[in-house]
Amino acid sequence: MMESNKEFHTVRGYEILKKGKKNLTPSMEDYLEMIYRSCSTEGYVRINQLAEQLNVKASSASKVVQKLAQMGYLAYEKYGIIQMTQKGTILGSFLLNRHKTVENFLINLGVKDTVLVDTEMIEHHISMDTLEKIERLNDFLDANPEIAEKLRQFDKNCNSKDNDSEKS
Repeated sequence: MMESNKEFHTVRGYEILKKGKKNLTPSMEDYLEMIYRSCSTEGYVRINQLAEQLNVKASSASKVVQKLAQMGYLAYEKYGIIQMTQKGTILGSFLLNRHKTVENFLINLGVKDTVLVDTEMIEHHISMDTLEKIERLNDFLDANPEIAEKLRQFDKNCNSKDNDSEKS
């Protein structure tokens, strides 16, 4: 049975629907994830380091950091160090886990050259339900390496068939 058209939206339509539920932009999530990564090892990060890690200007990084601090995710004073608040640590941990889950999924699929780009594109637009299912699949493949190997062999065979049909 066909679903109602009221269920479907454009990508922009879904973004608008999500906007009311989420107060961070994908860019802000990337900043928070990177700050979390740095703070997990060093305990803090500086604006210049963060800007370099994200390949942005220090002035841009400063604006986003100030916004994240106002939202309660970071402790930051102008020209000082950036540290995570408890709220920021909880969300930063989730964001890093989400990134790793999507990245591991793509690697399990055999994606190589575009893993980072694809991970970045997917991670900001994935539902919690889908993320949990992907995480479960990753865990299943980790627990069953023989099945993961069968998947790799199947993909390899499909690729060689595709290459053979292109030659004919």
